Amino acid sequence: MRILDVCRRRGIHSLRGKLTLANVALLAVGIVVATAVSLMTARFYLLDKVDSELKSARTTLGNAGFTLRQIESLSELGVAMDKFTGSGETDTDPLPSPSMVYVAVDSGGRPVALGPLEPTPRQHALAAAAKDPLALSAAEEPRDVRVEGDRYRMVGARLSDGTVVLIAVPTEGLHEGMGKALRMDLAVGTLLLALLGCVTMLSVRRRMRPLEDMVETSSAIAEGDLTRRVPSSRDPTLEVEQLRVALNSMLHQVESAYRTRERSAAQLRRFVGDASHELRTPLSAIRGYLQLYDKGMLTEPAERKRAWDRMNGEVDRMGRLVDELLTLARLDQRPELRFRNVDLSRLVRDAAEDLRVQQPERPITVGADGTLLVRADESGLRQVLGNLLSNVRTHTPADVPVRLGVERADGVVRLCVEDKGPGLCEEDAARVFDRFFRAGGGAGSGLGMAIVQGVVEAHGGEVAVRTAPGEGVAVTVTLPTGAGAGSRS
Repeated sequence: MRILDVCRRRGIHSLRGKLTLANVALLAVGIVVATAVSLMTARFYLLDKVDSELKSARTTLGNAGFTLRQIESLSELGVAMDKFTGSGETDTDPLPSPSMVYVAVDSGGRPVALGPLEPTPRQHALAAAAKDPLALSAAEEPRDVRVEGDRYRMVGARLSDGTVVLIAVPTEGLHEGMGKALRMDLAVGTLLLALLGCVTMLSVRRRMRPLEDMVETSSAIAEGDLTRRVPSSRDPTLEVEQLRVALNSMLHQVESAYRTRERSAAQLRRFVGDASHELRTPLSAIRGYLQLYDKGMLTEPAERKRAWDRMNGEVDRMGRLVDELLTLARLDQRPELRFRNVDLSRLVRDAAEDLRVQQPERPITVGADGTLLVRADESGLRQVLGNLLSNVRTHTPADVPVRLGVERADGVVRLCVEDKGPGLCEEDAARVFDRFFRAGGGAGSGLGMAIVQGVVEAHGGEVAVRTAPGEGVAVTVTLPTGAGAGSRS
């Protein structure tokens, strides 16, 4: 939370900057904790070693039963060595200081002169820093004291004659070493933080590249390029690759939905225009004859009868057109067809007999022997056969052979209506299922094949046309064996 607050206060809004700052902050915390733990451990170990030496020296003096006179030689040696270190009144070149400094003090805490050797200034300073030698000798743990800016660890040893000997070890070098180690750790830590920041920026930039590609792709799609997709990166991570695949799938569905909507809108506009045109023609004819009748221009009975017949014909044509439009509208709404077992072979034979009655001179071949049951809506299949044969009657000469066949294969049922007529060109074949399309501007409403396609798709099947100029037209309807299974009747 603190890191996020810092990011907000400093205006860091990019994920790249936040991740970099978070990594640097975590490393900084780790370096601080590691440095603190290491320095504390080192200080504890070194001071514990110094305290062990001091306690050992105190134990040696206390348990040996020495008196003040017995340690005179030890004190004289201590004074002499202290003078050699340069801490006394001489300015000779210093020698290495002893590891321990011994100071014998009286009951008042003042250093005691032993023989001809007087206490040195450092011994006076150590005695003054001890303050209460008796309490120091009674204490179990050594104590830190400062003498002229230098730090010492000090203990007191009580001799058998009551004299107190102060034992001190300088620790200034220890603290200076720890200070140098701290500065070194901070310098190395700062370098590591800078290096981590650079590496994190580069790594996050490379890892965030797929997200930038997604932003670019989304922007391009918003500008109208629906074909854009998020490219795959050279070293993708699992989560980013899953997001890329999901986003591309969504974009594909969006593009498909948009194309479908555009196509549906275009079809609707064309459908409305064609329907208006188709309805306008019979209405114009009826209006014209009514105007002639209203103006008294139809004086002859034959003229009135012809006008009456023409108006009835246009009304019938308009009625058929409206019925077909209603059929298409019902199919668009996916109606609940009445499915039951239907003998498709019988329907084919009945349709062939109807065609023979209407056009006795047309050669008809039927391949629908026996019984072939499908689960379907009987009236819908009859309408499919009727529309297909109506196209044959309308667009082919009466002497052109026609073949009707039905067969079961590969778990489906195929119904084929094939003629040997003039056929269709490639452009007309591509639009044969469009509403109000009439090949070559022929007769009819242009809705028959659209109704065939709608009924077949309502049964869960497919319809296909195979044709070429001069080779006739073959329409194949493919229905599943259990067409309509699961639909309510």
